[in-house]
Order: sequence, then structure tokens, then C-alpha cells
Amino acid sequence: MSSNLRQHLVGIAQMKVSNNPEEILTAPNLGSCVGISVYDPHMRIGGLIHCLLPLSKNDPQKAASNPCMYVDTGLTVLFDTILSQGCDKRNLRLAAVGGANINDENNIFEVGKKNITVLKKFLWKNSFLLSAEDFGESVSRTISLYIGNGRTILRCNGETRDLIIGDIHGVQHSDC
Repeated sequence: MSSNLRQHLVGIAQMKVSNNPEEILTAPNLGSCVGISVYDPHMRIGGLIHCLLPLSKNDPQKAASNPCMYVDTGLTVLFDTILSQGCDKRNLRLAAVGGANINDENNIFEVGKKNITVLKKFLWKNSFLLSAEDFGESVSRTISLYIGNGRTILRCNGETRDLIIGDIHGVQHSDC
């Protein structure tokens, strides 16, 4: 891989899909939000989305104008985009992080927990499996996907570690 790597920030309610091997997609500061990376190692195409809220039914007009704001509609757009590029569903490597309990000490809103639930339900209903995940607690996370090789890293609590993607023996959990 070239040393001319360029970072593309994926902000709240944004998504990016790329086949540029010199690009790193990064979703920073995921608190209760969830960041989901998808990568096809055969096609060398990857995508990253940064979803804020779980369900689009709470504001259908906003979801229509920005589906990436919501986990349910955002994941539909992400997977439709990745698969329309010729990726094979069976080859996809997925990592998801976030869903923290931030600024909700009394667990009134539980946005992070709801984001995780909707994410896992979507994946289950569509026969996708996570290769790596790091959810919950009360910490902010950043996820980065290297398009050139599919490496996916997690930054959390001042540490950076690889999320192991594509382990055929099961889901790998980082211990952030």
C-alpha cells in the first residue's frame, strides 16, 4: 500500500463507499452512535456509516432526506450501495462499534442500546454476521477502515487496536 494514504472523515449521519486503495474511512467520536464498516476483500471495496438514531419511523421525512441518520434506513443504503458495486454478500467482512451510554446516567433514553439492538436485528434479518464488534459502556470510540487491505482499527480510551476482521471461527471482541 502506498504511503500517500488519505483520511476521509465520515461524520454523523454520513456514509462513504470507496474502492480507492489509498483511502482510509474514519467515523470519529462514536458515543451512542454506531459506526459500521463493510469490506469485500475480493473486490477491495469498502464502506463506513455513522448512524445517530435507531429507527426512522420516528421522523420519516428526515429519514427520507437523510437515511444515514438512522440505523435501519442507513444500513439499507450502505448494503444496497456495496452490493450494487458487484460485491458478493458472502465475502463481506463487517465490524461495528459504538452504542455507548453517554450522558444518560439514569438510562432514560438508552439511545446506544437501542442503536445496537436495531443494528443486530437488521443484520440477523438480512443474514449478515459481524466479524468484529465493540459496543456499550460509557466510552467514545473511533473506527477506521483501510480500503487498500480491509484493515479495520478501533481507537478507544487512548488506545488503538486492530479489530480482527474475517475470522471464520466466530466474532472477535476487542476489550476496549
